[in-house]
Amino acid sequence: MPSRTASRPAYRGAAPLPAQPALSAPETASAPAQGRVQPLLGLAGLTFVIPLSFLISFGAGGAEASLRVLGPLTTFALPAVAMIAFWWEDWPGSALRAGWSGLTDTLIVVAAGACLTVVGQAIVSGVDLGVLMDARPRAGHVPTFPSTMPLAVGVFTAILQLTLVSEGWPLRGLGRFRSGLAAVVLCYVVGTAGYLLLVDVDDAAAAGTSLHDPGGPFPAGVYGAWLTALGVWQMVFFVALRGRPFTAIRRRGPRLAAGNAAVILLGWATYAVLRHPLGWEPGRITALCGTVITAVLIVGMLFEAWPATRLRPLPGRTCALALMGAVAALLYWALSAYARGVGWQHATPDEWVTFAALNGIGAGIILHVAIWRRWPVITGPAGQADGTQPPAERRSEEGEPT
Repeated sequence: MPSRTASRPAYRGAAPLPAQPALSAPETASAPAQGRVQPLLGLAGLTFVIPLSFLISFGAGGAEASLRVLGPLTTFALPAVAMIAFWWEDWPGSALRAGWSGLTDTLIVVAAGACLTVVGQAIVSGVDLGVLMDARPRAGHVPTFPSTMPLAVGVFTAILQLTLVSEGWPLRGLGRFRSGLAAVVLCYVVGTAGYLLLVDVDDAAAAGTSLHDPGGPFPAGVYGAWLTALGVWQMVFFVALRGRPFTAIRRRGPRLAAGNAAVILLGWATYAVLRHPLGWEPGRITALCGTVITAVLIVGMLFEAWPATRLRPLPGRTCALALMGAVAALLYWALSAYARGVGWQHATPDEWVTFAALNGIGAGIILHVAIWRRWPVITGPAGQADGTQPPAERRSEEGEPT
């Protein structure tokens, strides 16, 4: 049986594309390179992540203005982040020197985010370039926040489902460049279909504007909350647990079916429990789930699950999950405490908490680790700016004892 880690065709001298992203592959990192020691590496990475998260969360003129202007732009940019990080694997920046590599890829992300936001405008209300950078557009103009957010979140959720849960199948067989572009296009179509079929826009918000009401069965807030709850399980299973327990299923078809079913059902169940027995509002559910997703990225990606990696596999994974829960609780408390002290006019504290956690901190971690390759914190050998070895040189742990 062919290995699930068999490579795909390379593109213009780039390393061959693995059968699934290294982030969720059932492998362990190689021995640390000299000077590459956690938690110092993660702490040093915070010097990149924290300023970037502050720039995104406050850089457009304060918390509310940044949410309304940068919220849609950065959310629509997330599929491009996923494409470069997990499909192109830092190409085309990988052909350049460290530093220039991350800058080039980041400029591509910024341009893609702006273009995808304009396409989102066209679907939701019609193109209006004047409001892209306007936190308070004039009467009759539809602001991109919150009108385009359900569409943007749907597209990003779809590309994570395809990339992590479905292992990129069948698109990764197209090769590095074409598969990434095809993934973004396909997931934009899926996200658009979900928006048009499922979302119901508030009549009061649409009155007197060009905002279209798809007339679906679910309010936009409910739709967004369910997608964010689904994102929690994408991260838990395929980042925190590296695909377990589904990696025990050897055949790809049943493995992908089981993974997709589990993520979707658990996402729905999580939303249902928080919404009905606990009585939480959709905005609060979205904010809490957003901080959980960010906590998984902090512990699992930025700090590489330290110190849980010092333990045996089963206790180590348990410890990592506990750390992620603790970080999520602390993050939600800290961001909420700040947001409650802000005077909001056209947004809510929970909306900003979600934005600051996911678009500020979470996206910053992915940019730092997967796109900038931890530069300038550390530069590794053989073009690996994070000091790791290529995926083909890593050791599989599918058969490790638990």
